[in-house]
Amino acid sequence: MQSYLFKNIPLVNEGKTIHADLLTRGTRIEKIAGSIEVMHNYREINGEGKWLLPGVIDDQVHFREPGLTHKADLFTESRAAVAGGVTSFMEMPNTIPNALSSSLLEDKYNLASNKSIANYSFYMGVSNDNYEEVMKANKEKSKICGLKIFMGSSTGNMLVDNLNTLNRVFRDTELLIATHCEDERIIKKNYEVLKDKKQSLEPADHPMIRTAEGCYESSLLAVQLAKKYNSRLHVLHISTAMELVLFGNILPLEEKRITAEVCVHHLHFTSEDYNKLAYQIKCNPAIKSPENKSALWKALLDDRLDVIATDHAPHLLSEKAPPYEKAHAGLPLVQHPLLLMLYYHSLGKISLEWIVKKMSHDVATCFKIKERGFLREGYFADLVIVDRDIPQIVTSQNILYKCGWSPLEGFKFPNSIHSCFVNGNPVYGKGQIIESLPGHRLTFNT
Repeated sequence: MQSYLFKNIPLVNEGKTIHADLLTRGTRIEKIAGSIEVMHNYREINGEGKWLLPGVIDDQVHFREPGLTHKADLFTESRAAVAGGVTSFMEMPNTIPNALSSSLLEDKYNLASNKSIANYSFYMGVSNDNYEEVMKANKEKSKICGLKIFMGSSTGNMLVDNLNTLNRVFRDTELLIATHCEDERIIKKNYEVLKDKKQSLEPADHPMIRTAEGCYESSLLAVQLAKKYNSRLHVLHISTAMELVLFGNILPLEEKRITAEVCVHHLHFTSEDYNKLAYQIKCNPAIKSPENKSALWKALLDDRLDVIATDHAPHLLSEKAPPYEKAHAGLPLVQHPLLLMLYYHSLGKISLEWIVKKMSHDVATCFKIKERGFLREGYFADLVIVDRDIPQIVTSQNILYKCGWSPLEGFKFPNSIHSCFVNGNPVYGKGQIIESLPGHRLTFNT
């Protein structure tokens, strides 16, 4: 494997931006120093006008394989990911079939080992009736990112609404529990009330059905269960100001037993955007009123929200068409989360160091990922280089998602992704995917 020497480039890492050289050898970072001279064969990369960051780790994506590959697959979406600087992902179990057993989970790992250009891990799904399979996962906790529990609507057999099941899983698992929190009873009641008032529902009705109250009640239950059993809980895609009282910022992340994620679309869009984008931004939990976006930003910056993710959930545009009941929920985002956060950096909203903390460092810490998420000697060389002064516009020609569209189409970012390295291999550069070795299966400290 080629060695690379990155020269004259600011490294954004562990709360600082420093000018230094970085040398990779094989899959690892070999040396970081003010100036590095090497004798062996290497390729030098001049970093003038750029930033060097650790690769983004996205802890929540839906790549749709197996069973839903007309929308997306591991091959296409992992390429979109690295084009956006996302070098590792953790994928959800609501594929077809649902990943509710160790054998079905392993099937997904086998697919990724041949198809994914990015590093990967997969959640074990929980249902009302697969307790025994879930308990088997305790033996594989160094190889699985966690369990996923849908405490709100999901596809297939994945809604867990049996309180006995929830108690048993929270009590007995040794893995991190990641939850989708929306109260199904509140959602159904809101839908029925609104449907009685209106002949047909509109995109802007979505947050009126999937309300802040529905999110709060479900998140509260998850937090209560985690506190009861001292479980390791990670609440996904927080979307409301109301839920933020459930999360603290007193303990360092390493000591937190309850953590929370915010997604880029809840930091960017509000309910005011339904008029323009309609069902393109229909997702669960819903994008809500502007005061929620403001509260999420505040909580992200004061450490109540621990990580940033995408919840990348692609559908064909034809599947996003009305009526309300048939328009699928979810939007494709994994190609642009870093650029979107860098846009907010350009507005003075967030520092470079905090972006790296919330998209790389703290994801690795939260999930105890081995030797990734930081620019450190001996760690895997998962790297992204950002062009500071070359803008990028999202167009249909440069979108790499299999579904072929983005709610950000036409948006101009002030920066662009220059190149991306996964395990020391260049996988993206000059606007093109570089065919390379497959990514690695993530492993975890237990």
